[in-house]
Amino acid sequence: MRIATWNVNSIRARQERVLEWLQRSQTDVLAMQEIKCKPDQFPREAFADAGYEVAIHGLNQWNGVAIASRVGLTDVVTQFPGQPAFGKPGSEPVVEARAVGAACGGVQVWSVYVPNGRGLDDPHYAYKLEFLRRLAEAARTWASQPTVLMGDWNVAPSSDDIWDEQDSEAATHVTAEARAALSAFQDAGYEELSRRFLPDPHTYTFWDYQQLRFPRAEGMRIDFVYATDALAARATGAQIIREERKGKGASDHVPVVIDIANES
Repeated sequence: MRIATWNVNSIRARQERVLEWLQRSQTDVLAMQEIKCKPDQFPREAFADAGYEVAIHGLNQWNGVAIASRVGLTDVVTQFPGQPAFGKPGSEPVVEARAVGAACGGVQVWSVYVPNGRGLDDPHYAYKLEFLRRLAEAARTWASQPTVLMGDWNVAPSSDDIWDEQDSEAATHVTAEARAALSAFQDAGYEELSRRFLPDPHTYTFWDYQQLRFPRAEGMRIDFVYATDALAARATGAQIIREERKGKGASDHVPVVIDIANES
């Protein structure tokens, strides 16, 4: 089974590109983030025509997550246990559309979009840390099953995972607190699979649209695939599809792909 994660940065803007890549790459399950639409706005019919069922969780034109699968899709849930809410001061907190889970081909798949954090003094940063903490707590309860958490984690785990740690746009991605919150998933019984097969430093998955970041190779590695031991043992390879950052209409992220052998 081939699984992948991709922050598509608006599925309606990138529908054709995503569907073409799915067919070309022969991906079985795709976790998408930042779909930026409600379920009734998602191009479900086009995915169905391509052979994919879709689980969608979107509340408005921001955030939003989805899973597309051609190996089955059941038991859909639109938030993880304990998922925190967030709201601006004076407004009612809302559990945002940042997680969706489903059973696909015998694997529990989660598409996750971790909050950015915005700034070290912003309430969004505390929300980011709490989101990661609560997700790790939930993930620990799934650790004995074939489970994968895929998505945009908005954390660069080491100095090799960002072009410059002094980049002001990434202040919340490189703190000791954020990095510790991400490492908690390893303690919970998960392995980040892309790193096993693609360990080279400066192997990025995101390049901002601003300031010619992509041609200057000024990126970050913030899109990851965390799998339980039961699933990680079946991983056979990984790819980061850098070419998808090129050309007209590209997302600012690229797909991260993992190949999983069938159970013997």
